[in-house]
Amino acid sequence: MGAIALSVHHARPGATDLAKQVIAWADAHGHEVRIVGSDADVVGRPDLRVGLEALRDGLDVAVSLGGDGTMLRTVDLLSDAGVPVLGVNVGHLGYLTVVEPVEMEQALDRFFAGDHLIDERMLLAVTVDAPSWIEGEPRTFRALNEIVIEKTPIGHTVRLAVTIDGQFFTTYAADGLIVATPTGSTAYAFSARGPIVEPGLRAIALTPVSPHMLFDRTMVLKPTTTVRLDVIGPRPATLSVDGRNLGPLVEGDGVVCTAAAQPARLVTFERRDFHRILKSKFGLNDR
Repeated sequence: MGAIALSVHHARPGATDLAKQVIAWADAHGHEVRIVGSDADVVGRPDLRVGLEALRDGLDVAVSLGGDGTMLRTVDLLSDAGVPVLGVNVGHLGYLTVVEPVEMEQALDRFFAGDHLIDERMLLAVTVDAPSWIEGEPRTFRALNEIVIEKTPIGHTVRLAVTIDGQFFTTYAADGLIVATPTGSTAYAFSARGPIVEPGLRAIALTPVSPHMLFDRTMVLKPTTTVRLDVIGPRPATLSVDGRNLGPLVEGDGVVCTAAAQPARLVTFERRDFHRILKSKFGLNDR
């Protein structure tokens, strides 16, 4: 018997319908289904709710039912456990998902038959060293796409001091700074005119957002690099990790990023042609 975790987009009825379909498939094949937190209520199966530790224990696969945001949330839940994530596209762009809803049951059959591949993606280990936060102690997160420190919605530019491998590099005056993985190079960093990096590579990309300075280019750094960003000056900033706003940062607060030891593990069923996917997702096929 296998164990399947479900992660469900709360605002898309199609996602809840697919969750019920996974549960029925699992019952028919003798597998266990686990759901964490409020997802169980969304699906209407509070009896399947488990805590985070129980979710991870002996888990075979997590099924993400939604778009890329749901995939990011699922990877975050399971990043330290090495559990593979199967993405079913109930979103719009679906850059990280590999299976369409009509293919879902076949994909589950293939996964448990061992007929699949694992696509490993670099994660960022993100340590927040923010004395202004209530906890006071550094907190660690994981990011598949990026972390962003940027001005507040009604604020002006922020000043962020960047230190690379313990050596001060420079201070940016900008709307924000993005620290991205190769996977995240096609997300927010792409909108800020950062480079597109093949996801199989391991690298850290530091991209300024609307910098008020001559140095406005992305720096692509080796994955063993440790990058620290500190808020300086009186203007506050906000911190987001993979699109989740974690709260404000003020002068004296900092964030440290480097490659995580454990990669994200995404289920796929064929070698992904990055250039073909790029052309399809960005509408380049007719050019």
